[in-house]
Amino acid sequence: MVDTDRITGAAKNLGGKIQGAVGDLTGSHRHSAEGRLREAEGVAENVYGQAKDAVRDAAETAYDFAEDAYERGGHGLRRGTREVSHQVAEYPLASLLIAGLVGFGLGLLVNATRD
Repeated sequence: MVDTDRITGAAKNLGGKIQGAVGDLTGSHRHSAEGRLREAEGVAENVYGQAKDAVRDAAETAYDFAEDAYERGGHGLRRGTREVSHQVAEYPLASLLIAGLVGFGLGLLVNATRD
């Protein structure tokens, strides 16, 4: 999507060039100077519009990347949950022993930081 500042900037730029050329042809320094000023305003507005477009494009790209990362993370979490559930169902005693060891280790870590 093109920003409206780019369109109006291009129009001012073109209008300024025409006014400056007409001023040059007729020998009117006033019209020539006004045309150059209008041309410069058009260039500045066009550059401003280009910057807005670039920021908008960067924001859309960042949003798309974040959305993709969120979806991939959700898929990974669901896949990991299914795998853990499968392992617990297949090896309940080993899972209970591992959970107990993890709990004991966490208890030691929490107790060690209080001393």
